[in-house]
Formats: sequence, structure tokens, C-alpha cells
Amino acid sequence: MKILNAAQIRELDKYTINNEPVSSADLMERASKKCYEWIRHKLSKKRHVKVFCGMGNNGGDGLVIARMLAGNGFQVQVFRVVHMEQASEDFMINEKRLTGIRNLNYVSLEEGDDLPALSSGDLVIDAILGSGLARPLEGWLAKVVQHINASDAVVVSVDFPTGLFCEDNRHNNPKNIIRASHTLSFQFPRLAFMFPSNEQYLGSWHLIDIGLHPEGVRLAETKYHYLQASDIRMLYRHRRKFAHKGHFGHAYLMAGSYGKVGAAILSARAAIRTGAGLLTVHLPQCGYQSIQTAVPEAMCIPDQHPHFISEVPDLNGYNVAGVGPGTGTDEQTARALKLLIQNTTTPMVIDADALNILSENLTWCGFLPKSSVFTPHPGEFDRIAGKTTDDHDRLDKAVELAHRFQVFIVLKGAHTVIVCPDGRCYFNSTGNPGMATGGSGDVLTGMILGWMAQNYTPLHACLLGVYLHGRAGDLAASRKGQEGLTASDVIEQIPKAIKTTMRV
Repeated sequence: MKILNAAQIRELDKYTINNEPVSSADLMERASKKCYEWIRHKLSKKRHVKVFCGMGNNGGDGLVIARMLAGNGFQVQVFRVVHMEQASEDFMINEKRLTGIRNLNYVSLEEGDDLPALSSGDLVIDAILGSGLARPLEGWLAKVVQHINASDAVVVSVDFPTGLFCEDNRHNNPKNIIRASHTLSFQFPRLAFMFPSNEQYLGSWHLIDIGLHPEGVRLAETKYHYLQASDIRMLYRHRRKFAHKGHFGHAYLMAGSYGKVGAAILSARAAIRTGAGLLTVHLPQCGYQSIQTAVPEAMCIPDQHPHFISEVPDLNGYNVAGVGPGTGTDEQTARALKLLIQNTTTPMVIDADALNILSENLTWCGFLPKSSVFTPHPGEFDRIAGKTTDDHDRLDKAVELAHRFQVFIVLKGAHTVIVCPDGRCYFNSTGNPGMATGGSGDVLTGMILGWMAQNYTPLHACLLGVYLHGRAGDLAASRKGQEGLTASDVIEQIPKAIKTTMRV
């Protein structure tokens, strides 16, 4: 699914109006009806509905929703927030349609008027500005926003929280942005939805399909995408009847150190559950018995050192290498990583301590096989890229770093983003807060390694690994809840995640 900006959405509206064809007012009616249906099914009629409408088309959406809610028995007050001289044409059309509606009170609010009382029993619908704002709110509109935020009411923003920018909010004023409980976004997510810092404004966001023209959607160009099952399903290759383990690759995994052998075990189990034909794990001698017992399906190369990895074996016969989970950053391990980089020509999956070693030796990144994969959490990323000031800055630096070293960066988070060397960014839609637990990243590394072993391209391996990692986590959470979720629970759900997503 594409992530489009406000200008692209406006163009898509116009394309739909011209090519469906449908009038602008009827498209507004269709979009607003979908929002009304969401509200009607989610919220109780015991709540008094107070709709704040700006004078543009977002306000027009609010008027339609108010009319439909009143017609369904909700007690509705509509506040026309006067902030410009002339309302939009579609707003005025829907304003006239409010005449004679029972259960609906219509009030005009102008600068200097007393603002209405709001209580915890109210449902406030924010239809003041929507998307497309280019500068921070101030003055009268900022006062209205602050008044809504000061209440304990449930707030539903239509299209977009008033005051929030669609993409970059680094120079916005946080005091003058609606803090919604729910955001009903038309058809597509926006880039701002992907950043943790905006959660306080968006609440839970929901995509409302309003039937924008599919050809217009196809023609819209963007470097930002939101992963869904349909995207992943297109990548999957079903296994042939006469396939054997040699068809699904041989992965090499350098992982583990004294006290961190569990990371190697988790990555290894994930790679095998993902479908790697063969897996060899290279780890210190202290982990030999553990790995042979916990992952009998994997082969093992014990290092000569008892506590950490200090050497690199002959890499002939492996078609992908993974390194980093639990390795530690000992000087001998750093030398082994350097040798691995020098002796590997196929793309690598680089995680955790291997990334920390690279952060101290950035020149080595220039010798990495092209299209290798970094899988950092934000702290690991900042150590490589330099300290970032906010979420958007971190994304910008990830795009720059991916291009500079020609690698894929899997920046982990609630919406893990895969950043490509050419600047494309794929944000994930699966996963849950229960996955914020030790070992979850090791599992992701193993899954990406497993897909790359099967000769999926690095990009496709990242897309499959990230989406199915989150999907497995969602399946695990549905069984055990979020608080008690472990990385091992996620691994156990990998086969089901693949089966249900790919419909195999």
C-alpha cells in the first residue's frame, strides 16, 4: 500500500471525480458515510456528540457525519468554527442539508465567543482542518484545539488530527495539535503515522476505504509504502514437489558469546523455522552443547576460544552469512568480523553487536558485499549514523546511510521500516508491543537470514522477514497476551504465520 502526502491525496480525489465519474459532493458523502458507520458501530448512543467543523472540505465531512449520526438517534451539536471569510462549496452544500434534522443543534463559533463545555461523556469529532496544513496553528484555531485537548472527551479526528503535519513535524507546535483518541484516515496511511512521537496525537488510527479510483492510485508515485499481506503474498514461491534441502540454501550464522548463547539459539531456530535448507552456527566452545541440544537441526562449528568468537572458517558452500546476535564486541571478535567481511562476496545480515563493532570501524562498511542488510534498533542505529534529534531525522539518516553503503537498513520499531539503497521505504503493519522483549530482534535476524538462504533477494527477504515476524508475534499475543510474550513464542508461530499469510 502506498503512503501518499496531502497534495497527492487531493490529486487523487480530483482524478476520481473526473474519471469515475462522481461529483465532489457525492465523494464527500461516500467518504463521510464510511466514517459515520465506523463511529456508529464503535461508540455508544449515550454519548453526546459534539462536532467541530472548519469551513473547508474537512468541515464538510464533519457536517455529513453529524447529519447521519443525528438521523440514527445520536444527540448532536455542530460547532461551525469560523476561521475564514468564505466556506468551501461542498461545505455550503452540506450546511444546507442540516435544515430540519432532528436531534441536531447548529451553532456558529467566532473568535471571542465562549467555547462550549466538554465532558468525559462527550464524543468530540474533530473536522476542523484535516490534512494539508503547512504551518503551525496559532491564534483562534489554536485556542479551539487547546480547549478540546483540555477535556476528557473521546476525540475522533476525521482524515487527520487538526494541527498535525502529514509528514515532517519537527518544526510544529505540539501544544496546538489535537490529541485524538482515534484517527479515521481516508484510504491511505500518512508518513506521520509511522513515527512514535506522533502517537499522542493520532491515538489508534484506522484506514477508511472511500473507493478512490484504482488507476489513479496506480499512477501515484511515492517512495513510501505500508506493507500488507497482499504485498507479501506476491513475493512467496511455493515449494515444488521434488524439491530437496539443497534447493533452500545453506546459511552461516556467527553468533553467541559467554552469557549470550541464547541469542544464537533464537536466531538459529528462527532461520530453520523460516525454511532454510541447511544452517551452520559458528559460536564459542561454551555454547556447543547448548546449541546441539536446543537446535538439533543445525550444524555447529565451535570456535577455538571458549568464551567468544575469534576466527572465521572456510566460507565456501554457504550462500548467505549472518552475524551479530550475542557475539559481544571483544577485540578478537572484531577481527573475526573484519575477516568475514573480507572473505564474503554474498550479502550479509548484520545485527546487534556486529553493528556496534561497525560503529567503531565505519570504514569497513565500504567493503561490505552490496545489498547486505543491517537490522538495528534505534540505539544501534544512532551509534552508526550519529545521534539523531527525532524520528524524522533518524529516517532521513537511514536513507542517507543506505545509499552511502548500498545496504538495506531494517530499522526496528512499532512500524519497522526497511530502507533501500535507492531511497524507497517500506513500513510494517504487523506486530504488537508484546514483542518489545529480549530476543525478539534475534528472531528477526534469523528469519531474514532464512529467507535469504532460500535465494530470495535481500529486499524480498527483508519484506518477508519483517512482515512475518510481526505476524508471528500477533499470533503469539492472541494466544498468550502481550505481557507474557517471549521470543520463543514468536518462533513457534512462524510456520502458522507463513501458512495463513501465504494461504498454503
